[in-house]
Amino acid sequence: MQIERALISVSDKSGLLELALALQAQKVQIVSSGGTAAYLQENNIQVQTVESITDFPEMLDGRVKTLHPKIHAGILFDRSKPAHHKTIEEYNLKKFDLIVVNLYPFENTVSKPETTFAQAIEQIDIGGPSLIRSAAKNHTAVIVLSSPSQYSGFLEHLQNNSFSPETLTQYAIEAFRLTSEYDKAIFNYLNGFNTTEKLELNLEKVQNLRYGENPHQAGEVYKVLNNNIYGLNALKQLAGKELSYNNWLDIDSAWALMNEFEPEIPTCAILKHNTPCGVALGDNITEAFDYALECDPVSAFGGIVIANGAIDKVSAEKMNKLFLEVIIAPSFSESALEVLECKKNLRLIELKSLGEETNCFQYRSILGNGLLKQEFDNKLLIQEELKVVTELQPSPQDWLELLFAFRVVKHIRSNAIVLVNENRTVGLCGGQTNRVSSVEIALKQASDLATNSVLASDGFFPFADNIDLAAQGRIRAIIQPGGSIRDAEVISAANKYKIPMVFTGMRHFKH
Repeated sequence: MQIERALISVSDKSGLLELALALQAQKVQIVSSGGTAAYLQENNIQVQTVESITDFPEMLDGRVKTLHPKIHAGILFDRSKPAHHKTIEEYNLKKFDLIVVNLYPFENTVSKPETTFAQAIEQIDIGGPSLIRSAAKNHTAVIVLSSPSQYSGFLEHLQNNSFSPETLTQYAIEAFRLTSEYDKAIFNYLNGFNTTEKLELNLEKVQNLRYGENPHQAGEVYKVLNNNIYGLNALKQLAGKELSYNNWLDIDSAWALMNEFEPEIPTCAILKHNTPCGVALGDNITEAFDYALECDPVSAFGGIVIANGAIDKVSAEKMNKLFLEVIIAPSFSESALEVLECKKNLRLIELKSLGEETNCFQYRSILGNGLLKQEFDNKLLIQEELKVVTELQPSPQDWLELLFAFRVVKHIRSNAIVLVNENRTVGLCGGQTNRVSSVEIALKQASDLATNSVLASDGFFPFADNIDLAAQGRIRAIIQPGGSIRDAEVISAANKYKIPMVFTGMRHFKH
């Protein structure tokens, strides 16, 4: 296939100069527009501008550049049809053999919290997708490169003149995949402002799993294609065997929990089966890990650890004494890696984006192909917005521990109860079918550390018996959503035991 004329219009100029130099060496005429033409000319690449072909300048702030018959006819010209040859000759048009186009960075733009709606709209590419689709439609005669990642392979084919029909088809498939994903990204962004009857998810397989929750179940993991730099897109596995289905679920739960805590406050959590079994603050990560482990060392066996600070050698040596499946942190020192990599099965995960705001959604499959969608439960409490409903007011220390406990309780299955004593959880329980059982179990787990601890509940107390139990366990303060028809009885019981109680007005059920 002989390439005589190319149109280049790109937003991402990675690898562009090398490509253009190779085309120029092959005496390929290059046509370009706007910033791409200026960039190539600055680097001594001979370029014919789109304007000189169409006899029209770029207009409407660059919205209209290449949308012209003299451009698209040259791309869509079917070489096998005599009528097309006649039209090309009649209007003195010239064919294009190569189209190199990538699109405005719409997804990258809308992933930034400061992006306005107007700015997002301006990043919707019109001419680019049109050029790509035109070339892909006529791919038996026109090569379309829609990503810089294709340049090196293209140059090898160019050097050897080895463009097979299969290669041309593959370029077209990639082009239509790109424009399809681009349109889905725009749809999903606009759909976030206006509820519609359809939802499009653009997913890419991350890996095949050895199995699902159990060995007899097949499993795979996918990610939504976007340019967000948090969560799955920021995750990097440094060591250990392949992540399992259950590992992914645990990492997801751990990441959501740790996002509750400011990165400047050393925090560590241990989770098992998607459930926290110890969460603690400390002067450093090592101390926070020690406190988290004290909460429930039995359940911690075979669990995962997440920290919001770097893992150093000291903390690594402490963690290495325990059988763990996964350790997650923003970074690991070289000496920490030397310690932890000795356990070949231990997965070490670098996840730098702790504390990032997540403005996307949660999805859960139901009944085969059904899907539930909801916003993340990521609203943090503000002390000034809460209501003290008892005669006794919480002390400043009470407030610190109550807010800590309520951040944790939202990540435990309902009916969830969390006890906090100073800087650590000492009793946690969830997944029970009644709240009073959760209180009993959390108190039993905390044992003597329940004395003088604070209690958080993810939902309201339906009866005063929960307060009776809390008083027997010597709980010193309570935080709960409120909203029960028996709130007055519950408040009266708290006043009776001189336990200050705070209503948040916001529940955190987790099913």
